[in-house]
Amino acid sequence: MYDPQDKLKTLPERPGIYIMRDGNDTVIYVGKAKNIKYRFRSYFQQSNAHLPKIIGIRTHMKNFEYIVTENEVEALILECNLIKTHRPKYNIVMKDDKGYPYIKFTDNEPFPRAIYAHAKKPGNDGRYFGPYIDGRTVSKLLEHLHRVWPLRRCKRSFIGTDIPSRPCLYSHIGQCKAPCQGLITEEEYSVIASEFTNFLKGKHDEIMAQLNQEMAQAAEELEFEKAAGLRDKIRVVKLLKVRQNMNVVKRGDTDFVAYATNESEALAQIFFVREGKIIGREHHMLEGIADMSDGEIMSAFLTQFYSGTPFIPKEIVIHKEAADMAVIEEWLSTVKGSKVTLHVPQKGDKVKLANMAYENAALQLKQFGEQIKAETRRTTGAVEEILQAIGIESDATRIEAYDISNTQGTDSVASMVVFEAGKPKRSDYRKFKIRTVIGANDFAAMEEVLTRRLKRYETEKTEDEAKRKFSKLPDIIFVDGGKPQVSAAEGVVHELGFNIPVCGMVKDDKHRTKGLLFNGEEISMPRHSEGFKLLTRIQDEVHRFAIEYHKTLRQKSSVRSVLDDIPGIGPSRRVSLVKHFGSVDKIKIATIEELAAANGMNAKAAQAVWEFFNGQSSEKE
Repeated sequence: MYDPQDKLKTLPERPGIYIMRDGNDTVIYVGKAKNIKYRFRSYFQQSNAHLPKIIGIRTHMKNFEYIVTENEVEALILECNLIKTHRPKYNIVMKDDKGYPYIKFTDNEPFPRAIYAHAKKPGNDGRYFGPYIDGRTVSKLLEHLHRVWPLRRCKRSFIGTDIPSRPCLYSHIGQCKAPCQGLITEEEYSVIASEFTNFLKGKHDEIMAQLNQEMAQAAEELEFEKAAGLRDKIRVVKLLKVRQNMNVVKRGDTDFVAYATNESEALAQIFFVREGKIIGREHHMLEGIADMSDGEIMSAFLTQFYSGTPFIPKEIVIHKEAADMAVIEEWLSTVKGSKVTLHVPQKGDKVKLANMAYENAALQLKQFGEQIKAETRRTTGAVEEILQAIGIESDATRIEAYDISNTQGTDSVASMVVFEAGKPKRSDYRKFKIRTVIGANDFAAMEEVLTRRLKRYETEKTEDEAKRKFSKLPDIIFVDGGKPQVSAAEGVVHELGFNIPVCGMVKDDKHRTKGLLFNGEEISMPRHSEGFKLLTRIQDEVHRFAIEYHKTLRQKSSVRSVLDDIPGIGPSRRVSLVKHFGSVDKIKIATIEELAAANGMNAKAAQAVWEFFNGQSSEKE
């Protein structure tokens, strides 16, 4: 166990943060302190030695560092940023951290659309309404609004060949006015678009008055079908208005935050009140709450949540006091640029809503409890089963798996897939073209791929983390194959000076997952265990990823080998033809006029392509 007693004497009595690392230099805990020296020493006092979290930190910590700040607010900001970046094992971490969707209105194109936007982009590419609470809210809202105001949904430019020969299905069901067919003018369309955006701006009463007036006028003029349609519109608008506009407190923007806990997790619930109305709610699971006080849990959630949200209200009501409330309040005010109040209500409507947030949190935690446990068994629990089966005691959160694919020794490629905490991390997947190996030599190909991957990690150490392709090392390596593949991988790992376990993923005679090969011994696992199921998912995923990449290269090679033989068809025209027609088969049956219509083509080139595939001249006798 690491003993930092000598280093403890040199710690400053200043505000700041401290960072604890394990033997692999991985950050396992980040903390903030008003006095770094006193706070850090508390981890090594006998009175705290029995706490599981303290035991875990002291067992795995092999080094630490600290950063001094001017005040507690700076320390709070730095702590929050580092937790989000490193997601340390022993910190409270918000599991479902995410961005917020918008509805984007495309003013920059003819006949504007209202579309789902994952985030607000800089620049003048349209008007954004939101942010909304979640993607389902946006999708359902758009679905209902399109029934009332039939804006187009297609991406057509209404220029030249982009005009379809007939209207789409939405036009037939009354949810589009078919501007592509000229069935509505831009002026008429702008009236519909204006009502649509007015609803998103919250001008519900104004819209209702207009629709009621139009319905009364249609009835007076005996246009009963039109009046019935307006009546149905009014019903939908009323429904949407009621759903979005539940009056709860005095006019203003307020967030109500509460959380409930069980033995190992907490679930935080937030009600968003804007202009005195509840517009939605959101919940987040929190991990790593063991040995944490109520105030520490609330403080951890507030700092992580509001460091990532696009909007901070002027008032945040919490059902329990947070640790360092004054510091968090000062930080929130700094981020917002104006005063933010953080408080626990004692009476009135705010107490009722804070209690309602807590009751919802408790119900959801109970409801999701079994789901959370099942997900844990399927992910981190499955990883633990695999580690136990091969006899590895250390934590292995990052698994990298490799597979080689080729066709009789040609177009050899390799795939790398990554699983962290038992879940695929697709952003870290990588594909490799084999450069130095000729023929079907999977062992040499495996050596090349792992050498390139591990050496790349070494060369990128000094680069900015955002620019690295390989910013992390695997805790364990899986290779698809038996002893030869494992030996090749182990040789590379040891030669480059890394201490990373290597396992082979072996298959049976029917090419199904059979078990693991580790230290020369084949290890079987119960077929119905979560560990075996995870192993199967990893092996299937790395194989799928390799096959897809290999198939893509074969298709590209096939396209080049055919079109490159045509006189006058170079790389740019080849790409243009494939992009225009979609496949070589369609190019083969195209007429000379259709071929000439592709970008970059002319009559002579079109003639050459047609003759190549048809084997005859098209000239008239």
